[in-house]
Amino acid sequence: MLFTLIVLALSAVFFAVGKIRSDVVALCALILLIVSGTLTPDEALSGFSNSVVIMMVGLFVVGGAIFQTGLAKMISGRIMKLAGNSELRLFLLVMGVTAFIGAFVSNTGTVALMLPIVVSLAAKAKVNAGRLLMPLAFASSMGGMLTLIGTPPNLVIQDVLVDGGYEPLSFFSFTPVGLICIAVGVIVLLPLSKWLLGKSDGDGKDEKNRAKSLEQLVNEYRLSDNLSRYVVGRGSSIKGKTIVELDIHNRYGLTVLEVRRETSRQKGIIKNVSQMLAGPRTVLQEDDIIYVIGAKEQAKLFAADYSLTEPTPVSDDGENERGGLDFYDIGIAEIVLLPTSRLVNRLLKESGFRAKYSINIVGIRRKGEYIMDDLGDVRLHGGDVLLVQGTWANISRLSNEEENWVVLGQPLEEAAKVTLDYKAPMAACIMLLMVVMMVFDFIPVAPVTAVMIAAVLMVLTGCFRNVEAAYKTINWESVVLIAAMLPMSVALEKTGASTMISHSLVSGLGAYGPFVLLAGIYFTTSLLTMFISNTATAVLMAPIAMSSAVEIGLSPYPFLFAVTLGASMCFASPFATPPNALVMQAGRYTFMDYVKVGLPLQVLIGVVMVFVLPLLFPF
Repeated sequence: MLFTLIVLALSAVFFAVGKIRSDVVALCALILLIVSGTLTPDEALSGFSNSVVIMMVGLFVVGGAIFQTGLAKMISGRIMKLAGNSELRLFLLVMGVTAFIGAFVSNTGTVALMLPIVVSLAAKAKVNAGRLLMPLAFASSMGGMLTLIGTPPNLVIQDVLVDGGYEPLSFFSFTPVGLICIAVGVIVLLPLSKWLLGKSDGDGKDEKNRAKSLEQLVNEYRLSDNLSRYVVGRGSSIKGKTIVELDIHNRYGLTVLEVRRETSRQKGIIKNVSQMLAGPRTVLQEDDIIYVIGAKEQAKLFAADYSLTEPTPVSDDGENERGGLDFYDIGIAEIVLLPTSRLVNRLLKESGFRAKYSINIVGIRRKGEYIMDDLGDVRLHGGDVLLVQGTWANISRLSNEEENWVVLGQPLEEAAKVTLDYKAPMAACIMLLMVVMMVFDFIPVAPVTAVMIAAVLMVLTGCFRNVEAAYKTINWESVVLIAAMLPMSVALEKTGASTMISHSLVSGLGAYGPFVLLAGIYFTTSLLTMFISNTATAVLMAPIAMSSAVEIGLSPYPFLFAVTLGASMCFASPFATPPNALVMQAGRYTFMDYVKVGLPLQVLIGVVMVFVLPLLFPF
């Protein structure tokens, strides 16, 4: 027992100091418990197969898909309309919406759904995401106190009451308690999140050294000014012809940037978009969308000659930002020609970019001036910056010829940032399906199974570019942290440490009156939840609270509520609950951030509830 407590104390110290990554500390503690014989290898590794950990992995994927498809951006845009320019209103909306969802969906699921939305919200409002993400995690736990099914400890105390022959709690018996928790949370977190969270933000440190975003490139080269889009209709004479047959460049002075084909089924829910770089042999088909760049008058003449129509405008944030261009498969980037390049003093049409790399040159920046017309006849100079267009893979291949040019930025990283917004309806349907399976008991699907189904569907339906992109959304540090800390509860129970702590504290306080006993039960449960899962802590503490209340002749209801509150309102460490761990990396929090913000809230809720619970459920 002593060795287990020492390992636990050392882990807490290393977590607090923060010099070593939290997942490494947790793994080292786990190894010590195996080597000492406190845990068997099977017991130690049980955390990695725990349903909570598997659910976290799946929820990272679901959350990543919500972000990747732009669904988070769409939802956050609507919330921003309600919040306006007020950071206070935004904070209250995040807390309120999260708590409401948390009343019906697991707190882990709630955070996974809201995390990408809140990150997008923070970016839109130009607020540091760190100010909102920890309140988000805490609000999900507070929301769990609103209903009987909101959090597992609520069901634990319900079972203990029923087994003891007491009247069971109703679905909304918890609502007054939950509302008070949320009110206290808002009052405490509003100032603390401003004072203590989001102070350091490395995002703007190297702004000058960063590559330009796609939107910046579109605006800088004014691509949208001369961009036109036309649809090949049923009666168009352009059908079945190749780009080279049309001779668009010589006849109209236009350059075809891309040809897009879209397929849509089930009222737009299932939609696929295929972008093709316009090559000489590209054959045009009905409903193709042709993107051409050049003088607007010439573009209109081209459209009139071939009976082309303009596509129906779509009110889409991404389209507005990029001037009608999308970069799902085809992207743009800048390359700088070196003075020693083999292309210096050669005409652009002799460069072989298209033949060798399937790359278009759509603009040249030379000494602050932009050359956009008749590019084929431009003689290249050392130091010229070329705006290239092609598939993301082909643009990335340009880095292989560093003796001729330098590719600015990381094209593949830019590609990963582009949202597949045409997949947003599909992602929304999958997310809704997951929530329905998790909320309604008559659907015989376990929550972890619902999350796994949703995660796999997100990949299979193309809400990610590829499977690797889905894996990249998983925050393995948080997953390993929780998986390595879960067996700690086994060690504490196996050595008798948790039983000794709970019995000695509660029995020692019983003689000092019901209020002191109530406080003791809450804070003992709260302490144990920092190291044991909240459900396991509730299972351990609920019978003790029940017997203590019966022994001194009092109603067990307030004492059992103290158990579920202490088990659920645990905010002082990142590994106390999965929601705390989920937001750790995204909010760039340290262990001490949770102590500075979460511990005061945890203590204050306990103090308030010691006086409120007897009013709601008399002794």
